[in-house]
Amino acid sequence: MYGVGIAQPRGKDPGVSPGTTTKLDEARRDRATGVLLGQACGDALGVPYEFLDPPLGLEDEPEMRGGGLGPYEPAEYSDDTQMAVCIAQVAAEGSDLTTDDALDEVAERFLKWSEWEASDIGMQTARVLAAARTGTGRPAERLRREARRLHEQTGKTAGNGALMRTGIVGLVALDDLETTARAARSVAELTHADALAAESCILWSVGVAIAVKQGTFAGVRQALDFLPSGSRDYWAARLDEAEQGPPDIFRPNGFTVPALQAAYSSICTELASSAPPNGTSIGLHFKRCLTTAIRIGDDTDTVAAICGALLGARWGASAIPDRWRADIHGWPGLRGEDLGSLGILTASGGGG
Repeated sequence: MYGVGIAQPRGKDPGVSPGTTTKLDEARRDRATGVLLGQACGDALGVPYEFLDPPLGLEDEPEMRGGGLGPYEPAEYSDDTQMAVCIAQVAAEGSDLTTDDALDEVAERFLKWSEWEASDIGMQTARVLAAARTGTGRPAERLRREARRLHEQTGKTAGNGALMRTGIVGLVALDDLETTARAARSVAELTHADALAAESCILWSVGVAIAVKQGTFAGVRQALDFLPSGSRDYWAARLDEAEQGPPDIFRPNGFTVPALQAAYSSICTELASSAPPNGTSIGLHFKRCLTTAIRIGDDTDTVAAICGALLGARWGASAIPDRWRADIHGWPGLRGEDLGSLGILTASGGGG
């Protein structure tokens, strides 16, 4: 079932991303390492509680006990992170995710994964990938064509399946946020034609990039500047709602808008009540945010995966509990160290 996971660099100079040169000091390396690793931990933590009502008892804490829709082994991440790994394997080679060649590579990995190795796939993504297998033309264009066709048929293609995998895109061009935004849109549009899906990915990917670079959660709101002017007021209002909370109003969250709001609200709520370093340790804050995200219910693994990517980008891999880092694993045979390496390779343009 498992194959080769870590992409090998193509001889790029260290610190070179698809835009300009990025210098990764120790703190930024830690935060870049935390993005995919944090997503995977949130994902695996949310797996057992997906679509349960209620997902947790009032006094219960989530555990990586497996099960879910896979079913999954304890501490195994789901399709949310599997698709992010497909992207990371391309980005970690130093490929520019705004180019046709790189998008073809991502599309090919999605297609192969979905046909032979996927443990679970969201309904919208599954329909697009299945239809694209029998199409003609370049892989990325086949996916985009089927995504557009599905949108024309249904008018409802803003599921959370693009947002769940976008955290790693935030690492592709840390010194060029315009490129980050274009890459987020390009990767989202492979399977999700609705503009809301791409815009949510831009907000989160740029938010991740700024978190890694500057050590702040403020990047999600700053990312509004990278949206089309006609969309900024809509998303500013949605971020206002998320900041005001409470998080549990953002359910159901299969739609990309409440999925983003649920993840962001979980972080904002815990920041207000126990902001490190004054209220609690960074590691405990990491755990509390993910617990809050899972308590919201509905698509728990996806919301926690989205949340975990931004938490990892802000607090770094060092904030993730040691046991989680040791136990986390999944397709295609990756463990925590491998996921962290993919993040570093992506952030440094393939240079490590």
